[in-house]
Amino acid sequence: MEPKHRFNIGYTLLAFALLVGFQAWLAWRDTAVIDYSTFQTYLAGGKIASVTVTETEIYGRFTEPVEGKPGFVTTRVDPDFAAELARHDVAFGGAHDQTWLTTLLSWILPSLVFVGIWAFFIRRMADRQGMGGLVNIGKSKAKVYVERDTGVTFDNVAGVDEAKAELQEVVSFLNDRDRYGRLGARIPKGILLVGPPGTGKTLLARAIAGEAKVPFFSISGSEFVEMFVGVGAARVRDLFEQARKAAPCIIFIDELDALGRARTGVSGLGGNDEKEQTLNQLLAELDGFDPTVGIVLLAATNRPEILDPALLRAGRFDRQIVVDRPDRTGREQILRVHMRKIKADVDLRLDEIAGLTTGFTGADLANLVNEAAIIATRRGADSVSASDFTAAVERIVAGAERKTRIMNPHERSRVAHHEMGHALAAASLPGMDPVQKVTIIPRSVGALGFTMQRPTEDRFLITLPELKDRMVVLLAGRAAEEIVFGEVSTGASDDLAKVTDIARECVMRHGMSDPIGNVVLEEKTMRFLGDGALPGQPRDYSEGTAREADLAVRQLVSEAYDRAKAVLNERRADLDAGAALLLERESLTPEDFPPLHRLPLATPRQ
Repeated sequence: MEPKHRFNIGYTLLAFALLVGFQAWLAWRDTAVIDYSTFQTYLAGGKIASVTVTETEIYGRFTEPVEGKPGFVTTRVDPDFAAELARHDVAFGGAHDQTWLTTLLSWILPSLVFVGIWAFFIRRMADRQGMGGLVNIGKSKAKVYVERDTGVTFDNVAGVDEAKAELQEVVSFLNDRDRYGRLGARIPKGILLVGPPGTGKTLLARAIAGEAKVPFFSISGSEFVEMFVGVGAARVRDLFEQARKAAPCIIFIDELDALGRARTGVSGLGGNDEKEQTLNQLLAELDGFDPTVGIVLLAATNRPEILDPALLRAGRFDRQIVVDRPDRTGREQILRVHMRKIKADVDLRLDEIAGLTTGFTGADLANLVNEAAIIATRRGADSVSASDFTAAVERIVAGAERKTRIMNPHERSRVAHHEMGHALAAASLPGMDPVQKVTIIPRSVGALGFTMQRPTEDRFLITLPELKDRMVVLLAGRAAEEIVFGEVSTGASDDLAKVTDIARECVMRHGMSDPIGNVVLEEKTMRFLGDGALPGQPRDYSEGTAREADLAVRQLVSEAYDRAKAVLNERRADLDAGAALLLERESLTPEDFPPLHRLPLATPRQ
């Protein structure tokens, strides 16, 4: 097969320039360049056969060749001035103000300037659109790292020991494939990291880049999709082609849900079709590469419920690793990693701080350490203390204090009784988290006050009586308002929303209601960006069952409200005394008001 020859415009322009130069040389080879005074002498002597006159030059033919040249050319001179020079026997000639080079540049340079400006603005516009150069539009935008580029290793990752162990196995497989393949095992093709935002999925990927000592291709799922049809598929092909050349290596796709959203049966517009083409190309590449060459595809998402099922099947993403919120031990390990960067008190107990941060992710804990350091710096301390961490937790959970928000005395009294109702109910019911602080200082998130409880341990299973106690604590604020003022206000709207959610979970998902029985009416899927059913999802139970479920939810909330009023009526003296002290000091702890310590009632649970 003969090789294909490409058309090269540079060679064409060079050949054209040589041809023009050769013709100019032929034309000037037989032409004599003479002065204007010499031309006048030849003209007077009858040696000029013919002339052609232009604005600046005269050229023509001799009657007989002069020095072997039959033609001549000269530059015109003003006739009157030429006559005056001739009378004084002065030899004279003409010259152009501009040479052929300056004339050529006077036309070319402005054109080049305009072309350059046009190209500059077109390039800027293309970069803003994410197009880049048209030649490279189908190229992959993946960034390639080696272990020294990320600056992150597994030593910087804490609180996700199970996920780290599985990924360390992948690193070992890449570094010692012969040992792992001696029994016929193959490296997993794809590993999907799923979990809530901020739990360390991207950090784990960067740690693999620091540990594996192999090329690491990092790209976001949104970078595959462009405004041109076919670009995403081309970039997927180019990415895997680069990976094959650099094998063994790791490919990391962050935010996979931007690329791997589930396909629908309804044909959409062009942009939707383009995403499907890109996904189809990714599926084809996952089936096409040989895992024995040492290519591992690593991806991260916090929306696994919307991914295409074909992407999640075995043989494509062989492993799914859940990177969930850390437990108390994990939070302590994460805090220990971040505490290396700050100067803390020697008697600071990280286990107590970990107990205050139930539900915090790794990113939340990093922010907590930074906020605590800022608070300590603001008060001029030499080190960060436990009180700084407590203030930082309050700022993250409830927002910054807004002492400039002035409430009238009646509103302050209502808020004080509301918050004291929460605190006394929490202190009165067994199994509830102990109260740490009660405050009526308004916060930036809109809260006029809040009650902070400190969990003593992480809980993974919760019984129905414990859930009912939680609803009692949430409704105790509104119950205190009704007991003291004889009416309720809008201050309990957030409490009511949380109570309703708990009651509905008990009835619809956990089978904790006698009228409904042990039936799950709403299945809970693995969703990390919010809970509940997908929009437009049809329900598979009757209207009669829905009515019974609504009545069961209402009954649970009503019983919890009655219990909250009963608890506070029994401790009415503590409620009034605690509210009065709270109005005076604005913030209270159990040390300031001993009734806030846990004092279980003799009333049994219902």
